Amino acid sequence: MKITKVTPWLLHAEAAYSFGRPGEYVFVEVETDEGVTGWGEITSTYPVANRAVCAVLQQLDEMLQGEDPSKIEKIWNRIFRAFTYMGSRGASTNAISGIDIALWDIRGKVLNQPIYNLLGGPVRDSIELYTHPDPNIGPDEAKRQAKEIADSGHTAMKFDPFPTMPEERQGYISGKMDAKNEGIGVEITAAMREGAGPEMELLIDAHGRFDVPTAVRLARAVESSKIHWWEEPVPVESTHALKQVKEQIDIPISVGERLHTRWEVVQVLEQDLADFMMPDVTWTGGISELKKISTMAEAYYVPVSPHDASGPINVLAGAHVMMSVPNFYKLETARHRLSAYDVFIETPLDVREGHLHMPDAPGLGIEMNRDFLLANADEQFRGE
Repeated sequence: MKITKVTPWLLHAEAAYSFGRPGEYVFVEVETDEGVTGWGEITSTYPVANRAVCAVLQQLDEMLQGEDPSKIEKIWNRIFRAFTYMGSRGASTNAISGIDIALWDIRGKVLNQPIYNLLGGPVRDSIELYTHPDPNIGPDEAKRQAKEIADSGHTAMKFDPFPTMPEERQGYISGKMDAKNEGIGVEITAAMREGAGPEMELLIDAHGRFDVPTAVRLARAVESSKIHWWEEPVPVESTHALKQVKEQIDIPISVGERLHTRWEVVQVLEQDLADFMMPDVTWTGGISELKKISTMAEAYYVPVSPHDASGPINVLAGAHVMMSVPNFYKLETARHRLSAYDVFIETPLDVREGHLHMPDAPGLGIEMNRDFLLANADEQFRGE
């Protein structure tokens, strides 16, 4: 079997999910000469990033034609080393992720096995999820949605209670949070706790927005609401800043969604900078890399909780790895109702009582809805 084509699909899907992004998704289709097709996902955050990744994938198409799709590790390294001199992080690593997921999908289909069986087999029956309320809501709505999420069977939820500062809208992060907006964030957090009840695990995402003293101050301000983790308190570029915050707060820290490959995880683990690791399977290097990072974290007894605020393949690819990972915490989903993903795929995801029940079909276990893809694809980045 040989790879015959690698195609990026850029989808405009406002009616599906738009979690802080303008309704865009990036999928990867890898075709073979024996008619077996694999699918991956890369969905980033902003249109410029999505188009950059699609352009990278188009360049990789010719390089990968004729390769044996079962040589997953070889192909991973070939792509990674092809970008070494310009930096094998970011768009290039995103492209690797999408292709890697698609190759595992092909491998599972050829062997007639779900991917998790090829990763050592399951250590659990289903995947426990955590989820989100809507962003940018006030205390009353926060309380209502938190109760709705608790009633749905989820035992953890994540939110960012702190309003956007004016300078952030210009693409600049000052690292500050004024007293008024700090108060709003504290009030929203308390409302979340009241609505969700005492047993819900509340996770706060700081989105890497704050400087060291601000991150410390805000963490202490919400601590009374019993916060389960404080995610990305400072920008990811400085492990020194992360260390300073960790030494001064009592809330566990979670990082990893913007780390690329196992090499960027090493210093976080070796310096004891995170209580939870949350790599994104569609950004860090795919199924192959998420499995390696999870095993590294297991050696340090650090739980893994994959980041996922994208599309259905992101959910499933991360879940397949977590089925085989002993040190799994929970898998992120953008909403507690995932029915909006139904337009992308032939068979809906099976979510019940806060758990994803995995398909036993080969590969990822889904097939993409090609009619929907064709109707909503960008003319520059699509298949036939």
